[in-house]
This record gives sequence, structure tokens and C-alpha cells, in this order.
Amino acid sequence: MSGHSSAAAARTGNSRILRAIAGLSTLAGWFSAAMIVLAVAITCQMIFVRFVLNGSTIWQTEAVIYLMVAATLIGLPYVQRLRGHVNVDLVPLSLPMRARKVLAIFTLSLSIAIVAVMLWYGYDYWHFAWARGWTSDTVWAVRLWIPYLALPVGFGLLLLQLAADLVAVITGADAPFGLEDR
Repeated sequence: MSGHSSAAAARTGNSRILRAIAGLSTLAGWFSAAMIVLAVAITCQMIFVRFVLNGSTIWQTEAVIYLMVAATLIGLPYVQRLRGHVNVDLVPLSLPMRARKVLAIFTLSLSIAIVAVMLWYGYDYWHFAWARGWTSDTVWAVRLWIPYLALPVGFGLLLLQLAADLVAVITGADAPFGLEDR
């Protein structure tokens, strides 16, 4: 069963900063989509090499895995901007607008706190791999700080978009949960 939400993309009002963050989130979405297309192209190349040329592949599987994980993480702010994450709006719809705004501020603040912790540990993990010169245990031996960079970048951009959403709700540039008063 599919449904259609009445929520639209997060609004930015007249704020240049909110528009810049929205643009950055959109750019991250396009970059994420490009990584998915690249992963599909590499998969097709790998299939051709293995089954048509009867050759072996060395780097393709690992590259596809890293690209898909990075696309997921870097695409987070774009999905947040479009309000594309799984959402149950039964409670916000049943609340009056003032209570809805309080709930939105609470949930956005809690989300910011959780994502900030994830950003902290993601950065720590990336930095540890970079400082220690970790490489993967495969023939390709990719330097792991490169794919791990998606952790702090993705969570950092998501944190920025969540903060922009919070500011938009507080200033009235956007409706809580993107739901207009009915």
C-alpha cells in the first residue's frame, strides 16, 4: 500500500543561509545519484569481464560496495530536504499548530543530537583509518580513509540540513513537519 504525503520539500523563506544549505543538500543528492550510476556501470563492466571475456576482477566488487554505502550516507541530507525519510504523521496531524511546532522542535533537536554523536564517531573512525594508514585486506588494498570519508561528510551535511530545518520551523519559514494548518 502506498500513500502520498502532503509534505513538500523543506522551505527556506528569504534566508540566504537556508537557501545555501538547501543547495548544498541538493548538490549532495546529485553527487549521490552519480555514485549510484557509477556503481551500476562498474557492475556492468564486471559482468562483461567475468562472463564474456572470462577474466578475473580485482577491484570492482569492493568499489561498488564503497560507492553504494557512500551514496547512501551522502544522500541523507537531500532526502531530509525532500522529507523523504519514513514518516508517520498521525500524531502531528492530530495536534493543534502550536503543539505541532513544539513537537517538531523537540524531534528536530533530538535528531540533531543523535546525528551529532554519529558525526563525532564517524569523524573519529575516519581519522583513525587515515592516521594509521589502514588499507583493505584485498588485492586492491584501497586506503580506507577514502571510503570512510563518507561518514563525516554524510553526517555533517545531514546535521547541517537538520539545523536548517530547525531554524526554518522556529522562524516560521517552514511549517512543522511540512504540514500546513488545516
